[in-house]
Amino acid sequence: MLTIIPDLLSPSDRKRIVSKLSEGAFVDGKSTARGRARDVKQNLQLDKKQFEEGAVLAKEIQAALAAHPDFKRSVRPRHIRPLLFSRYLPGMQYGLHVDKALMGKESNVRSDVSVTVFLSPPDGYEGGELYIESPFGPQEVKLPAGSAVCYPSSTLHRVNPVTKGERLAAVTWVQSLLRSAEDRELVSDLELIFEKLKVTCPEAAETDLAQKTLANLLRRFAEA
Repeated sequence: MLTIIPDLLSPSDRKRIVSKLSEGAFVDGKSTARGRARDVKQNLQLDKKQFEEGAVLAKEIQAALAAHPDFKRSVRPRHIRPLLFSRYLPGMQYGLHVDKALMGKESNVRSDVSVTVFLSPPDGYEGGELYIESPFGPQEVKLPAGSAVCYPSSTLHRVNPVTKGERLAAVTWVQSLLRSAEDRELVSDLELIFEKLKVTCPEAAETDLAQKTLANLLRRFAEA
C-alpha cells in the first residue's frame, strides 16, 4: 500500500526547516547503511551529532506525521524511528535495495513502513525520483515540497540519480501495529467506509456493523 500525504508541512514550516538545515554539516550517508545498502548508497546525510538542532527539526516532522489522520489511518504506527535528513547532489543516487528489517541499537524495532518527506521542490532538481517495485509494476514518486509518501519497507526501491540541482529529503521507518501491508490496507479502507457512513447515515445498522467489523479486525490483527 502506497500512501501520499500532501502538504504534511506548511510552506512556511518547510522553508524554515530547509533554511535551518543549510547551517548543518552533511557527511557521507554510508555511515548509517548496512549490508548491500551500504554498497549502493551515494548521498550525504545530516550529522546530528555536530548539529543538535537537526534532532529538534526531526522531532518536529515526526510530530507532524504522528498527528496526521492519513498517516494514523494507513500506517497505524507503533514506533517511529528518528528521522534522517539526506541530500543528493548531481551524480548521487541510492541504488536498488531493501531496508533493514530490524533497526535500533538493540535491533528491536521492525521496519514495516518506510517514509520519505520531500523537502525540495520538484523543479529544484532533475532525476532523483523515488523508484519503488510493487506487485503492480514500478512506481516513481516525486512529490511537491512538504509532501510525504509511505510505502512497505519490504519492497525493493531506489533513489534515481540526480542530474541537476539538489534533492533534500527526510526519511524514517515505522513499526506498525499491523505487521502485514495487506492488513493495513484492509483496515484503512474499512475505516474510510465507516467514517463516510457516520456522516451520511449515522443511525443506520450498517454504520454500527462497519464499526464492529473495524474494531474486530484491529483486535485480530494488531500487535499491541
